[in-house]
Amino acid sequence: MRVGVTILPERRWSQAAHLWRAAEDLGFDHAWTFDHITWGGLPDSPWYAAIPTLTAAAGVTSRIGLGTFVTTPNNHEPVQLMREVYALGDISAGRFLLGLGAGGDLDSGILGHELTVRQRADRFAEFARLLDRLSRETEVTADGQWYQAREVSTGAGPVRGTPAGSRVPFLVAANGPRTIRLAAEVGDGWITAGGPGVASADDWWRRVAQACRRLDEALSARGRERHTFRRVLNLDDQPTFALTSVAAFEEAVGRADGLGFTDVVVPWPRASEPFRGDLAVAEAVAAEVLPRWRG
Repeated sequence: MRVGVTILPERRWSQAAHLWRAAEDLGFDHAWTFDHITWGGLPDSPWYAAIPTLTAAAGVTSRIGLGTFVTTPNNHEPVQLMREVYALGDISAGRFLLGLGAGGDLDSGILGHELTVRQRADRFAEFARLLDRLSRETEVTADGQWYQAREVSTGAGPVRGTPAGSRVPFLVAANGPRTIRLAAEVGDGWITAGGPGVASADDWWRRVAQACRRLDEALSARGRERHTFRRVLNLDDQPTFALTSVAAFEEAVGRADGLGFTDVVVPWPRASEPFRGDLAVAEAVAAEVLPRWRG
């Protein structure tokens, strides 16, 4: 089990750099940031772009994985995004993790994109499939409903620090049947947050278990091995903040492990809501829990 944290891109870099170093120094396996134009949890806060933030984080760390939670068609175009992915994969020496998702209403509305749920799903499928081609083929031409490409040369070569022929991992965020099937098609792994609006922790875990069953079915349908597919559980949406205590976190990790997850991610504690918590709990989790789950 790998354990990561989410660090919100709300601070100037001079105030944020130490958080990324701390995440690495404490021994967490990966650190992520939200890739939005703005975020409903902090609508009035300054908000800094994800790719530059992770590029800066790569410069002050040496081991920890660095990921987007998650990159969407709302504010990215596939051809240019793939250039950024290549660059960040190289700068980080193969530590970059590309989280991909369909995107939500807030960013879409800011940009004047009035899309139905079906249109957003259609756009995301086209977005993800074009990114997949751009990461695997040497020249790409595409003429889709949402995106076009004309003889795009993609020969950047393997990412520094990774095996020959490998790419930056694509981790597809999905909860519903259609996007879970897409994750099984183009992803190197899957991200789920279970979803908000549940009455209890048990209800949330039942929802996560249902999504796991859907993923198993989708992987089986495509002939993909279950044990080779990375599964990341984002603990943001569960009713109890996972870093309330060491015991609460260890219970969440145990339940995630029982469902076959390879990774869990929890928000870095903040002094106020959202994700209000005590940094001492994160430090105790790193010292006491992480070694047991790696044992």
